[in-house]
Amino acid sequence: MFTIPVLETERLTLRGFQPSDKQPFVEAMGKDEFARTITREGRGLSPDEAWRAMAMVNGSWSLDGFGNWVVELRETGQPIGRLGPFSPPGWPGFEVGWAIFPEFQRRGYAAEGVAAALIWCQEVLGRDPIIHCILKGNAGSEALAARLGAEPVRDWQPPWGGDVTIWETRREAFIQSIPYQRHIAASGETT
Repeated sequence: MFTIPVLETERLTLRGFQPSDKQPFVEAMGKDEFARTITREGRGLSPDEAWRAMAMVNGSWSLDGFGNWVVELRETGQPIGRLGPFSPPGWPGFEVGWAIFPEFQRRGYAAEGVAAALIWCQEVLGRDPIIHCILKGNAGSEALAARLGAEPVRDWQPPWGGDVTIWETRREAFIQSIPYQRHIAASGETT
């Protein structure tokens, strides 16, 4: 059986999904504000649709050896979103994506968690560059991608619809970024 690695940052634990995560994620994915930019449907999902979406994201750990982690607050153990690598068949490249519940956005959690995920993907999986598929007009995700040192490289129109910009993070730009530097400083590592 495959064991999902656990990553820790200053404020977060990135871990595999647990049965207790089902309800918070079903509720979050039922909200347009959260699900609009991360689902094929482009809207809040029914509980059945949310379950299928969670199962797909979770299943990539077993099938590919990588996948999304639950983002959990270290202080409380509360799940606040998901992030991590994703690259199903037909995807435009190896992606690290993020989705933080709306009530926890704009607190730096995504940058903190994504920095740890990018480092893991580069060091453990040897991935570089890494893409981020961002729905046009998602200003928060565009700003985060830029903070990570990513640059927009091309447009993509998924078969199910939508207008996406593919951003690309290369290691040499990422290690110069503030999220990388903060992660290294908080972990006590040296560059």
